Amino acid sequence: MGYFNSRDIAAIALFAALWAVLNSLFSPIFFRIFGLPFLCDLIGFTALTISVWWTKKLGAITMVGIIATIINFILNPGAVHFLGFTAASVVFDALARFVGYQNSFRSSICTMISMTAISTLSATVAGLIIGTFFMAAPALSKWGGVMGWAILHGVGGVIGGIIGANLVIALSSRIAPTGVKKQEIKDTTSKKQTET
Repeated sequence: MGYFNSRDIAAIALFAALWAVLNSLFSPIFFRIFGLPFLCDLIGFTALTISVWWTKKLGAITMVGIIATIINFILNPGAVHFLGFTAASVVFDALARFVGYQNSFRSSICTMISMTAISTLSATVAGLIIGTFFMAAPALSKWGGVMGWAILHGVGGVIGGIIGANLVIALSSRIAPTGVKKQEIKDTTSKKQTET
């Protein structure tokens, strides 16, 4: 069996497509109206948070970012700024591995703290890259330069991390993530039934 099983591949494909399509459809509209990058961060880091919870494997989040980038360029060839999010997905992947999957998802509070922090740092990296290489100077000056733009993306990362963590907390009570054996689920279920 390969490094990624069929469940992992399905999750990678699903969340990459979800991120790319929603971002291509709705983020440009939000940006034109408000001039803020929050929606792209919200969509992206929510998808990455659920992906890392589902797969818990180094490289999965990087693959989500790469596939989302390819789909994004197919749907919107001029959106080269998305390369900042590609880099952010690599950072997210590395940070999640560094913190440890078991540490991150041990409890609801751990999930909330770790995923919000990782999303914020990753989004800030995306903002630095986008601000440095892809933003026009007049647009940047309106938000305080590259650092101001990075901070705005960081705020979007906070929002995406919080939403993603809340979805993970909700899903984890209903769905068995990767690494949980069926016997453990049966044991937990029978214990709950015995208590009631």
